[in-house]
Amino acid sequence: MIIYNVTVKIDSDAWQEWLKWIKEIHVPDVIATKQFISSQIFRLLDQPEEDDRTYVIQYRCESREKFDFYIENFAPVLREQHDRRYKGKFVSFSTLMEIV
Repeated sequence: MIIYNVTVKIDSDAWQEWLKWIKEIHVPDVIATKQFISSQIFRLLDQPEEDDRTYVIQYRCESREKFDFYIENFAPVLREQHDRRYKGKFVSFSTLMEIV
């Protein structure tokens, strides 16, 4: 099992709208690719209250092949939608992990 972990720090003035969009639009679009079997969204708690919010989205994938197919065929469009919508309001990075 592969975990695709996406960490996003979103500006404090945009996080509410971003979180709604992520939950209602973006994550369902990612799951609709049929390359992932589930997802979870987490909020990082150990941050100063006045700091921008940080969220982690984890997607579970059955194989590296399915993940690679997602990256090659679906990720560019989905990332572009996110980047265009929240340009200048976030920083993000992703990691790929294997359950052992």
